[in-house]
Amino acid sequence: MTQHFALENQIELMAGKPRAELTRDDLIQIILDSGIERLTFHYTAIDGRIKELRIPITNRHQAEVILGEGERVDGSSLFKGVVDAGKSDLYVVPVYRTAFINPFDETSLDFVCRFITGDGKLAPFAPDNILLLTYEQLKKETGLELHALGELEFYLIGKVAEDLYPLPKQAGYHGTAPFVKTTDMVNEMLRIMTNITGEIKYAHNEVGYMPSIESENPLLSGKMAEQVEIEFLPTPIDETADVVILGKWIVQNVADRYGMIATFYPKLEIGHAGSGLHFHTMLKRGNKNAMVNETGELSEDAMKLIGGFCKYAPTLSAFGNMTAASFLRLVPHQEAPTMVCWSYSNRSALIRVPLGWRGIDNLAMAVNPQQKEKLTFKDSRQTAELRSADGSANTHLLLAGMATAAMWAFRNPEESLKISKECFVQGNIHDNPELCARLVDIATSCEETADELLAQRNLYEKEGIFPPSLIDKIAATLKEEKDAGYNRQIMEMDPTNARKEARKLMHINFTKY
Repeated sequence: MTQHFALENQIELMAGKPRAELTRDDLIQIILDSGIERLTFHYTAIDGRIKELRIPITNRHQAEVILGEGERVDGSSLFKGVVDAGKSDLYVVPVYRTAFINPFDETSLDFVCRFITGDGKLAPFAPDNILLLTYEQLKKETGLELHALGELEFYLIGKVAEDLYPLPKQAGYHGTAPFVKTTDMVNEMLRIMTNITGEIKYAHNEVGYMPSIESENPLLSGKMAEQVEIEFLPTPIDETADVVILGKWIVQNVADRYGMIATFYPKLEIGHAGSGLHFHTMLKRGNKNAMVNETGELSEDAMKLIGGFCKYAPTLSAFGNMTAASFLRLVPHQEAPTMVCWSYSNRSALIRVPLGWRGIDNLAMAVNPQQKEKLTFKDSRQTAELRSADGSANTHLLLAGMATAAMWAFRNPEESLKISKECFVQGNIHDNPELCARLVDIATSCEETADELLAQRNLYEKEGIFPPSLIDKIAATLKEEKDAGYNRQIMEMDPTNARKEARKLMHINFTKY
């Protein structure tokens, strides 16, 4: 009898094959065997949020047609400001490999979909299609695949009956029960995500903890807030964004069922940890990590990639930091980047190259001498982490921008290597005024990053992949925040008034993401 791990993908077990090989007939059989009553289509609109369409199944033929042809949606509503109402119809078509049994309704078979235009082509303005096209173009030009993993950071907010084991302020990192209160809830999130995507690395509590929030908003006032991080495994970037978006959907649904709020908002309180959405990136060639060379050091390809990220960093904020509160998180001495630079294991840098088991292996043998047989590693695990983005990000466009930066780096190898050399730093950059003076600032407001995007729009439009109307839409959305100078205004206030002023923004909008 074949033995299965408890968290193996449910759909793969039902079909008896990998997700990438699923066909319409496989899905019809799953529908018949599992008592499925409806199909649910998920897709991401221009606002970066997941949407859904629920389709009851009445007979086999209808199910086959829906799976084979998709359904119609109103593109002018999903892509307001980008798609004209006179040409608004789009198709949403399921990607079979994404199929999963809805964890909150086991009578529904769910899919992530792609947008198709009336002429049967990928909708060129849809962020998920832009990401797919940039990923494929990079692979075609360089022979390299760009993989990424996201780190979802969020706060869980709710009531605690009686806190017998309180955590100190800013001391929740890797906390355990009974000091942290949300372990069961997070374990449920992990179980669901792992079963659906198979791409989960781990979860842990983060630094942030507020035992009793001071707020005029009744959803927050007097509530406890614990910060959690769920980290994924590396996937090709066209899949990474879908995994992250589904992860956010699962987190908020599970929290809601526990009577709590999950928010990915970048900042809840001055003086407490903000929540980021970091992305670790990895170049692969021939299914092998290309981030390190034969001696175990960072490869030239990795250095080019870092140089490309540094070149594009000011404009990437336009996709990765899309609310005024984003720039209350990106301040000095908060383990959040403020300047364009990179370093090893340095959390004040924009790009961090973390420990990657370079030149060492089988560490468990050092503490388990009874283990005599070595584990044979197949590949390196080295990554480079972009640390600026947060939960307000348009995830698909951010990753598409990162892929575009990588393309630029490999088309301009001498310049990208020069930039990576110039942007390397050591130690805490905020302790070195001379160093800070020569580094480029990350934007300090949505309005500023909108101006940067418009000024450098050719970085994205020249490939013909990012439509000009989309760049205009993103810039207009950012300018609606009207936050020029807000970051500096808050930082120049005394702490009491700064908290009061910032709450007017943060505590009204915290459920937005």
